[in-house]
Parts: sequence; C-alpha cells; structure tokens
Amino acid sequence: MFERLRTTLLPLLAAFIWGIAFVAQKNNTVGALTFNASRSIVAFVFLCGVILVMNKGDVKHLLKGHTPQETRAIWLGGLCCGISLAVATFLQQSGLDADTEAGKAGFLTAMYIVLVPILGLALKKRAPLNVWIAVVVAVAGLYLLCVKEGSEIRLSDLVVLACSLVFAIQILFIDHFSPHCDGVKLSCVQFLMCFVISAVPALVLEEITLPALGESVIPILYLGVFSSGVAYTLQIVAQKNSNPAVVSLFLSMESVFSVLAGAVLLGEVLSGREYLGCVLMAVAVVLAQLPERKK
Repeated sequence: MFERLRTTLLPLLAAFIWGIAFVAQKNNTVGALTFNASRSIVAFVFLCGVILVMNKGDVKHLLKGHTPQETRAIWLGGLCCGISLAVATFLQQSGLDADTEAGKAGFLTAMYIVLVPILGLALKKRAPLNVWIAVVVAVAGLYLLCVKEGSEIRLSDLVVLACSLVFAIQILFIDHFSPHCDGVKLSCVQFLMCFVISAVPALVLEEITLPALGESVIPILYLGVFSSGVAYTLQIVAQKNSNPAVVSLFLSMESVFSVLAGAVLLGEVLSGREYLGCVLMAVAVVLAQLPERKK
C-alpha cells in the first residue's frame, strides 16, 4: 500500500506544483539561460538545507553516500540528470519566451509520456498493455485540454516539443540511478550541475542586470524552491524502483492542474472541450493503475 501511494501521490503532487509553474515561467523578464541558472542555484541551496536538517547538521557528508558506490551514483547520476535537465528546461523556456502559449507548451512538454515507454523498449523496460492504452488516452486528453482549435504550429512550438525528448531521457536517467542512492542528494547534485551548465553560457550570451533579476524574483523563487527543489525531488523519490512509463503519465497531469488553477485562481472559464480533456486524463490515470493480467 505504501509503495502504491508513493508512486501515485508523489508524482501527482509534483505535477500540481509544475502546473502552476507555467504561469510563473511565462512572466519572467530575463533570458532563458539566466532564468534556469537562477532557479537551479535556488534549488541547490534549498536542498542543501534540507539535507543538513535530515543529517542533523553533518556538513562533512553533505553530498556523500554511505558507500563509495552510492557516492559515485550521486555524482554521476547528478551529472547526467543535470545536463539533460539543463537542456530540456532551456528549450522549454526558449519556446515560452518566444510565442508559444503556456497551454500548448504544457501539451508539447508532456509528450514525454509517449517517448518514455518507446525509449524504454530500447533499454528492455517493458510497459504493460494497459499503460500503452493509457498513454493514447492521455495524449488525446492533453490535446483537447491544451491546444486551442485552429492553433498553428510555430518554430517555437517545435523547440518546446524537442524539450519533451530531453525530459524523457532525464526520466530514464533517474530510473537508472535513483535505486542506487539517496534521492534528495541526487536531486541536489542535479541542480548544481544544471546551474553550472546554464550559468556559464548565460554570462557570455545574455545580458544580466539586477533590475531584470529583481522583476523576476518571484518566478525564480517559486520555480527554484517548489518547482525545482520540491517537485523534481518528489519525482526522483517516486521513480525509485517504479515503472518510469507509469510515473511519467502521472507527471503529465501538470497540464490538467495548470488549466484548473487558471479556472480557480484567475477566474478563467473552461470550455466543454477542456472539460472532456480533463476527463480523459483522469481515465488515463485510472487505466495506468489497473493490475497487469497474469498469463
């Protein structure tokens, strides 16, 4: 029962946090690299504080495992996850900074729910039939929910679509490394790497000013603490010894939560098309949880 709750509630909570984050990302006033570097360093500092509290102030073993093998998994896994996360979030933020709507960006990003089981086949990670059916239903629901009728495909949309492929790779990296190390430490190193990879080119390619950073401080803090520090750590903990295809399906509920948050907090009115999309997403989540039939 505990394992089922861990692999269900934790990714749904992460999806809820990410759903609200799309609005915050759309309202930032700095470059994509600067924004990602800023949110990553906030996440790193936040997670260092969490680890220190968990370890009762033991600074010596802040980012070390109990064994050399676990320490290696923390740093190698953090490097792989950090690189993929830095590339994925840069592509996503670039699309949002151009002219991709937040709703469409949510749909295109969530296409990792298709790519994760497909890439998983190459790694000999089989997804049950009910999960494949759930993925098809979820894609239909996401389309109805996020993409407006008559919406055109722009270059920025293709950039956001590319980020879904890199997010799928990041999910599979987590699936590989998370069983071998502490999830919070893995997440902490992931954001340290993401900060370095984003900050270096930002200093060269983007103009960084204090007034612009000041105007984006709320989005940076929200995405740094909650979207990055909390939600991505929940993702790592949820994926430990779990089917990545199923967890990715739950994570895709971020699109549903983003639309519902707009309706509740901003008074936006949902159309019948969007309500149907929400229903299909809920059906997909239920399908993914059905037990696999024994031969």
